[in-house]
Amino acid sequence: MSAKRNRRALGRREFLRSAARAGAAVAFAPTGLGVAKEGEAVEPINVALIGAGTQGEVLLTACLKIPGVRFQAVCDIWEAQNLTRASRLLKRYGHPGTPYIDCDEMLAKEKGLHAAIIATPDFWHARHTVACLEAGLHVYCEKAMSNTPEGARQMVEAARRTGKLLQIGHQRRSNPRYLFCREKLFREMGLFGRITAVNGQWNRAVQAPFGCPKGKEIDDATLKRYGYGSMQEFRNWRWHKGLGGGPIVDLGAHQIDVYNWLLDARPKSVFASGRLNYYDKGTREWYDTVMAVYEYDTAQGPVTASYQTLSANSNQGYFEKFMGDRGTLVLSERADRTRLYPEPTDEPATTWARCVKNGYLTAQPEWMKLVERMSVEELAKTLSVSGTVETTGKTPILELAVELNKPIHQPHLENFFDAIRSKAKLNCPAEVGYEAALTVLKVNEAIETGRRLEFKTEEFNA
Repeated sequence: MSAKRNRRALGRREFLRSAARAGAAVAFAPTGLGVAKEGEAVEPINVALIGAGTQGEVLLTACLKIPGVRFQAVCDIWEAQNLTRASRLLKRYGHPGTPYIDCDEMLAKEKGLHAAIIATPDFWHARHTVACLEAGLHVYCEKAMSNTPEGARQMVEAARRTGKLLQIGHQRRSNPRYLFCREKLFREMGLFGRITAVNGQWNRAVQAPFGCPKGKEIDDATLKRYGYGSMQEFRNWRWHKGLGGGPIVDLGAHQIDVYNWLLDARPKSVFASGRLNYYDKGTREWYDTVMAVYEYDTAQGPVTASYQTLSANSNQGYFEKFMGDRGTLVLSERADRTRLYPEPTDEPATTWARCVKNGYLTAQPEWMKLVERMSVEELAKTLSVSGTVETTGKTPILELAVELNKPIHQPHLENFFDAIRSKAKLNCPAEVGYEAALTVLKVNEAIETGRRLEFKTEEFNA
């Protein structure tokens, strides 16, 4: 390794060490249970999966890559499909995976459980979480925390009352690339300067309603018992009021939480527009198109933040964009959508040049070859001239040098299991999840009332 490349590697290692000391980078150092780690054997954690649908399967698949997580039971009301599939998968990997339709029955019968992973529809989150916490289990619950502020508040209160851990599934908070941006680029280096605007989106292409394989329908009595009026509602609960919160809650909850997190602030107000612009009202109750604007007062000054979600056009997918007087960060869970753009001014360019030389940022190989021969001053001059122009000749497209080579949910789950072992603090505890839920649920309220809504400070205190 050349001396210059060695310096870049050292720069990354220095960040990882400092972040770990601060308790913020647990996702960089996952540990295992039931396997030898540096010669030390550890005990498995017995887990129940509650909700084995699409998202439950995603979490289950990620957990199967984490040593020492033992799935003792799995629960889902769709016995003919979700429950059977998950139970068979677990048995294939050597887990007991005892199947249950009813969560209360599972909690009553299963002994020795340590934790539950909840991936049921939003309107069940509070009831399932509270029941598991009161049964003495630690809980990982998918976002959005609840489809109502009251439900989210009940979850916070139950975690406090029982003393058990409650992690909410805002997995970006454990993503090493997001952690790197927050701890190194925002907090330590101030790379983007004074942030004045944020915007983000999650756009999806047209999708037909989810159907049901013939002969695998849930009977009407079971559907009614668990809060569904039909199989169509069960399969498409996100689009029905009272069950989910629509795409602004389903998708926006992830990204608007990032606004709060990276700005280190709570919004002071929100106004929004939401309509069914494309889909038929007979199949979807929630808006397919939502655009919202938040106003923040941060320690640096005021920030205006916009967010949109479309359900009939997927242009540019999903990202969060932070714009400051020294540069712009376009951040996404997808590495190919993450870009960094310096403002074309001399003083900020020097800071950006140091980031490249220290190995925090990278670009296309032909440009990085030139960087090897440049001094910080020469590189800064190149960046100040290039500005935000994308690749033409020697102009760089700057990217993060930090990578995530595992499923996107895995670091957040690792953080949860590490916290159970007292080796880490939760990256998204109940109180943080509550703030995120309140922030995004207010959008639907603003649409309904047709006016700008203020956030009161005391609202964020569950």
